[in-house]
Amino acid sequence: MGSDSGDIKAALSAAFQQNASDVPRTRLYLVRHGSLVTSDEWRYVGHRDVALSDKGRAQITALAERLKTVPFSGVYCSDLERTVESARLLTAAKGLVPVACSEFREIKLGHWEGLTLSEIMDRFQDELSARTDNIASFRVAGGESFVDVRTRALPRLERIVREHAGGTVLLVAHGGLNRVILCEALGLDLESVVRLEQSYACLNIIDYFEEYPVVQLMNATTYAP
Repeated sequence: MGSDSGDIKAALSAAFQQNASDVPRTRLYLVRHGSLVTSDEWRYVGHRDVALSDKGRAQITALAERLKTVPFSGVYCSDLERTVESARLLTAAKGLVPVACSEFREIKLGHWEGLTLSEIMDRFQDELSARTDNIASFRVAGGESFVDVRTRALPRLERIVREHAGGTVLLVAHGGLNRVILCEALGLDLESVVRLEQSYACLNIIDYFEEYPVVQLMNATTYAP
């Protein structure tokens, strides 16, 4: 669900208050990086290092303003350029140094990386159809499946939640990676991964309780979608 700046401020306030005093929880602020210099072309980026655009930096800077009072106990990000820069912009005023983790990289898309959807349709139609039919487990040649992403990312996230028990953590990652985390938190099968939108510079909030996670906010943005 998208949100304007007024809605996100109200949602943040509500999320702070809910379950804040009675039940111990670890809160995860899960953010997608800002838009990229390739975003207007809709290219599949995957593990390629692609820079934020000026628009992307502005999106992240606006989110940083909204999160300026949040007391993060730890900041983590993918080790790709676009997420490292986004994390630094989000935490610069707080004096925090993001920890870059390869486990939180975007899904690797093999020989699709750098191509537009139309180019993939022209060159790899059979592969595209096979992936559409089995989005959770299909691997593009030289790439990963969403099951692979879950296998590499979730143990690292679980460790971070344990290490920051009772605290508030920021993780800046990618559209595909974020969807995997949200599917797990919501108890959804990975076949539903493409049904969860993740806009550039969006914010999700997940509270991890001892028994189960609770998604408090999803795909909220500080700009008009």
